[in-house]
Amino acid sequence: MKNSFKNLTFPELVSKRDELKRKYLEFRFQMVIGHVDNPLQKRNLRRQIARLNTLIRQHELAGKA
Repeated sequence: MKNSFKNLTFPELVSKRDELKRKYLEFRFQMVIGHVDNPLQKRNLRRQIARLNTLIRQHELAGKA
């Protein structure tokens, strides 16, 4: 899933980022409790959020240019 984010529209990117941020927060809580099957998922979520932030910023710059 390295990802099909490039073909999403700006509002879809923002909603997907918010969804992944919520998932990341819940995952962090689960790690503290100790109920995590795949600890590498935390890194993957963080990287996906960063990719989305990059694409969102590109959209913003393209709209203002």
